Amino acid sequence: MLLRVVSGTMSMLKDRLETDLRTAMKARDELVTSTLRMALAAVRNAEVAGDQARELGEDEVQAVLTREAKKRREAATAFADAGRAEQAERERAEEGVLTGYLPSQLSDEELTGIVAQALTGVDTSGRGAMGQAMKAAQGAVAGRAEGGRVAAEVRRQLGL
Repeated sequence: MLLRVVSGTMSMLKDRLETDLRTAMKARDELVTSTLRMALAAVRNAEVAGDQARELGEDEVQAVLTREAKKRREAATAFADAGRAEQAERERAEEGVLTGYLPSQLSDEELTGIVAQALTGVDTSGRGAMGQAMKAAQGAVAGRAEGGRVAAEVRRQLGL
């Protein structure tokens, strides 16, 4: 691991993924093993993307896992719509494994309160209102709710 030597710091979440992968391999848990391998590959791809390789921070690893979980959810829906129940179930199971590494999602009431609080210091007039509001809301939510839910709540509170 050249990246570890260069930066010296490593995400605790990434450490946990690697430790859990070794445990799953020893237990011969095929689902968890393949899911964590896929997740770690996505994290490593994100680390080497761009001009210079770097180690991801905790929030960045969490964002990668959130993206991977969303991919599994969307794939499960697509498989189910195509009548491929077995593949859809596999995707849901993989999403379940990944969700275990993510913070719990906010309830609708919690999301409403956090978005309302985030919008208090934001100029919500003019053309850029939605963008500024989303930036403030996403920062306050910090990955504890999907972007679509946050956007819907921001639109509702802005009256758009």
